[in-house]
Amino acid sequence: MRRRTTLAILGQVGLAGLTGLALGGCGFKLRGPQNYDFQTIAIMPNPGGPLAVELRRSFGGTVQVLGLNEPLTQAQVVLDILQEGREKTVVGINSSGQVREFQLRIRVKFRVRTPQGQMLTPDSEILQQRDISFSEAAVLAKEAEEALLYRDMQSDIVQQFMRRLATVRLDHATSP
Repeated sequence: MRRRTTLAILGQVGLAGLTGLALGGCGFKLRGPQNYDFQTIAIMPNPGGPLAVELRRSFGGTVQVLGLNEPLTQAQVVLDILQEGREKTVVGINSSGQVREFQLRIRVKFRVRTPQGQMLTPDSEILQQRDISFSEAAVLAKEAEEALLYRDMQSDIVQQFMRRLATVRLDHATSP
């Protein structure tokens, strides 16, 4: 009995090792920390909405985010959040005309530039959307679920910002 258990464990370890080799051989690699071509960034408008606040926290110690009273000229890069909007639209109703499903969206328009106005990225947009069912019998629970989905979409957008900012190169600036 003990020998059979030992063989089963060795078989599982061997299978896990083969899986690791297969993933390593295909180029799979976990995403590591981002490397930025800049050390300071200003996020405008300052302080901005909830997205800008979460983005400031996400940099941690890798990049210094300028505070309220610091001049833009101290930043190497300026992230302009041009528009940040939340939308909620009806996408499904039942036969009696009651809402059964909503679609939640967060749309963010932005650009990245130097403090002197040289464009590092063109005006761009990030859109996140989620579908949520609705029931009048559970209105409070659905409101809490909606808030959770909005927070989840916001975190996804912040992660996209972090990856896009990691691709910004200061030597590729263009005049406005």
